[in-house]
Amino acid sequence: MTDTAIARPSGTSPFIAIPDDIRAFLGTTRFATIGTIDPAGGPRQAVVWYTIEGDEIVLNSAVGRRWPTNLVRDSRIAFSVVDETDGYLWIGLTGLVSVVDDQPTAQADIAAMARRYHADDPDKAERIIHRQFERQTRISFRMRLLSASRHFD
Repeated sequence: MTDTAIARPSGTSPFIAIPDDIRAFLGTTRFATIGTIDPAGGPRQAVVWYTIEGDEIVLNSAVGRRWPTNLVRDSRIAFSVVDETDGYLWIGLTGLVSVVDDQPTAQADIAAMARRYHADDPDKAERIIHRQFERQTRISFRMRLLSASRHFD
């Protein structure tokens, strides 16, 4: 198995671009597992939907849950996605998030995710958007990568 880490380019920005092979892997609709840091310093994991915009990974949640509260307090995040048919194929990313609490943007983000994850049933996506998400206060996060590793063997 190959564990290939992506080196950060020299320069002023600590962030790296999403490599093309990782972008292709993330382009398939899969669930991600994220890791955040609880107030006492312990780890917290959650399984989430995501989308990609440019070199940012977009996450979204209802306000009040533990993992988004953690990210508002501490912007560090770990992010992994495993291939559903071959658990030996996976990617691991670390990064920092920026908070987007503007409701029109956060609502548009979760609607795009619902349509992505329920592409096989567009009516279901629209029902979830209108009956659940639009009634919630939502928050989005834009994750920029500090490091990336791929395990594609």
